[in-house]
Amino acid sequence: MNRKTTTLLFDFDGTLVDTNELILSSFTQTLDFFYPGVYQREEIITFNGPPLYETFSKIDPERADEMISHYRAHNWENHDLLVKEFTGVFETIKTLSESGYKLAIVTTKKRDIVEKGLALTKLDQFFDVVVTLDDVEKAKPDPEPVFTALKLLGSTPQEAIMVGDNYHDILSGQRAETKTAGVAWSAKGADYLNQFNPDYMLETIADLFTILEDNRL
Repeated sequence: MNRKTTTLLFDFDGTLVDTNELILSSFTQTLDFFYPGVYQREEIITFNGPPLYETFSKIDPERADEMISHYRAHNWENHDLLVKEFTGVFETIKTLSESGYKLAIVTTKKRDIVEKGLALTKLDQFFDVVVTLDDVEKAKPDPEPVFTALKLLGSTPQEAIMVGDNYHDILSGQRAETKTAGVAWSAKGADYLNQFNPDYMLETIADLFTILEDNRL
């Protein structure tokens, strides 16, 4: 059986770039505006991952759109101040690109803010395929975003790994029948991600080189 991996699909937030404080700040500011003093940091951290509409609809379906607009305004205005690079990501992605691997972003964020983050970190030069919330009918954990990226890249699930920091990433990859990799630098922690049985757990982004070497045949 051909085990060669040719294709790597990456979640963006919390996987390639450290947007954890930006997301937490945006949620905190929004929830404090609508529900002063109700939500604490520990609970807010759990909101990171799903599409915004899913999260805010569970809090208040009648005001979800209003809360999303408030969140996105704060997120956009504070983006460049709070977004940070994870150690080794730029160098690793650059090497993977130069080595001929097919690379894609698969995210639950809207395109404008993803492109802003890619440009800020200069990662945009390595990704010809970026699948966002604007490009699909069903977001992760549905397999549609993964299938969309694979189709655009001309790849099959069997030659791909979906890499992410949240259970939505793992489940989306599993449902599309790719291999999956969690990242130990997830805000929710490696133990949380291991509950969803990813094929690999990356301690650093450079661990991908070892995985790819093992899968080269």
